[in-house]
Order: sequence, then structure tokens, then C-alpha cells
Amino acid sequence: MSNKFLATPKPAPELTIPQSDKFVKVSIIDSTSYVDLPAELFLKPFYKGKTRLAGPTFSFLIEHNSGKRILFDLGIRKDVDNMAPSIVHSFKSKGWTVKAEKNTADILQDAGFDIQGGDIDSVIYSHHHFDHVGDMTTFPPSTQLIVGPGFKGAHLPAYPINKDSPNLQSDFEGRDVREVDIAHEGAGLKIGRFNAYDYFGDGSFYLLDTPGHAVGHMCGLARTSAPLNAPATFVLMGGDACHHAGEFRPSRYQPLPTEISPSPKTLPQPICPGHLLQDVHCNKSANEPYYEVTESFCDDLKQCHSTVEGMQEFDASDDVLLIIAHDASLLGALDFFPDSMNNWREKDLDAKTRWRFLGDFSEAVGKQ
Repeated sequence: MSNKFLATPKPAPELTIPQSDKFVKVSIIDSTSYVDLPAELFLKPFYKGKTRLAGPTFSFLIEHNSGKRILFDLGIRKDVDNMAPSIVHSFKSKGWTVKAEKNTADILQDAGFDIQGGDIDSVIYSHHHFDHVGDMTTFPPSTQLIVGPGFKGAHLPAYPINKDSPNLQSDFEGRDVREVDIAHEGAGLKIGRFNAYDYFGDGSFYLLDTPGHAVGHMCGLARTSAPLNAPATFVLMGGDACHHAGEFRPSRYQPLPTEISPSPKTLPQPICPGHLLQDVHCNKSANEPYYEVTESFCDDLKQCHSTVEGMQEFDASDDVLLIIAHDASLLGALDFFPDSMNNWREKDLDAKTRWRFLGDFSEAVGKQ
């Protein structure tokens, strides 16, 4: 990857992540979920050839040295017709493709986990949308459900008590549903611009209050290494803080490079000149994101913009690998479950994956 840029980078902001020698094992799970929706619902402006937002929904397995295991998001439940009627009607009437081959619990069981025996202590919802909540009934009542600030007031009770709810009451009933008041329980801790909660109390995993897309939306920040003589590494589980990497890339901190190598696979050259992608940009910019979120698919547009800016600040750090839930460009590029992500820096995965999303603009580049 070229270290020359088409604009002068600003220094990465200080994220003020507390020091710790504790870390967790993180595995990214391809939940076998797949969605195919019109891009214009989520993203603007329009780019030639990029009409659909299609791809996976990732889950994460976090394993703590205490033996506790938690899941961050569950993807889509495999029996999609058994979702709440309002959401089934919505995606069928609009012609969206929504499917999953397996439940996340199935994937873990196939790998030898005893789900009914309590191998998963807790499930964390980044937020309440159908492509993240999976099927909680595949986990025993002993598995706690963790939700974000304001979640219960905004989203419970669910269907059938609330006939219009996109969620199912059966996912919540009979289990401990814990809403984390991050600002209060985190005792004022901020990481980057976000209120943060130290989940295990040892600095290995944090929940971040990242509002805007939905009430109760959270991100997960996992420390993946804590070497003595080098900076620690982290994986940021971005949920739906953004739906496409072009919402936070490029940025003032990480402008387009003069050469993109390896070139995204759908672009013709082995090494792609960065100016071709700059010419495609709606503002011909090398240090502004390609996209911004549309108002129709966020709860609070102002908060959403602030959260996206916060994502840029994390993405600016060489110590953070940022993974949003629907980034199809990461398929085939990362080490997926049952492998772990902890050695991502040794494998230079940030540099290898950072600009892969630009392949979405191959048709637009071809029209230049």
C-alpha cells in the first residue's frame, strides 16, 4: 500500500483508551445472513453501477480469560417467515431479499459449542433491527440478553403484545434482559467521543454508546492484544453505525492514497491510481467520504452524523480494525470463525482491506 496520499492527512485524534494488559479472543462469524436492498434507501449520492446494498451480516464471538463467552449480534434468523408480521410484510412488499442459511447458534453448535449447556453467557444486540437480533429462542433462558441505552422503552413490549413491533416478545421473555445505561454505569468514561462501559471491568472489552441509527445502538470495542513493547490492538464492531465503508472513508485522517495496491478485484489495474477514484467522488475529494447517510434510515440524523465522525476517528488509528456489520468487501479477506482475529496487525489486515470497498465504484471508474 502506498504511503503517499492525494491530500495531506491530519494527525489521528487521541482516543483515550485506558491502559490494560487484559484482552479477549475475538472471532468474526459469517452468520450466513444475506440482504439485498436498494442502496438509495441508506446512502447518498448515487454512483454509476452501485444500485444495491447487498451482503452479509456479521456476528462476533468474544471469549474472555474467565471462561465467559459472549456474542455481539446474531444476524438474521433462518426461518425468516417467522419474524414479526410487520417486518415480514415490509420486506416482501418491497421486494427485498432477506435470508439466512443457518442461525448463529447452529454455526457454533456445528463447531462443538454446547449452546443449551450454557456455553454462551450473554448475547449483545447492537440494536433492534431484524438483521441483527437473530433468534434468541435458540439460546437457553440462562443466556442473558444485553441491550443499549433506551432500548426497553423504545422497543418493548414486542409482538404480539405490540402488534406493530418488528421484534418478537419470545426473544425477551423468560430471560434476563439487561439494559446498560452506558453513561451512568460507565462512570463518565469516554473513548473517542463516545460514552463507554467496561464490560468485564478489566479493560478487555467495552460497549460504546453510538446513537443515531437506532435507539439503543451500541458498538463493541475489543482489545485483541496487549504487548509490553508495542501499542495494544483493538477490533471495533461497528454494527450499523455505518452501512458502507464509503460513509467514513476516505477521511481527513486517512485520505485516498496515490496508489491503491492491491487494487480492488473489480477494478482493472493490478495497482489502481488513486486519482481515478478521486475523479469518481461526488466532490472530487480525496479526504471526504463517498457517501452520507439518508435521513429515512436513521432515528436521529444529527446523532447519526456525529457517530459517523466518531467512526472516522477510530478508523484513523493504526491500532484499531473497524468492521461494520454489512461490509461485503471483507468476505474472503479476513480470518473468519473458527479462526480468531487477534493477529490482524501481524497479518496487516487493515492495510489489505481498507480500500477494498472501492471496488463498488468500478463501473463509475470505467465511465471516466
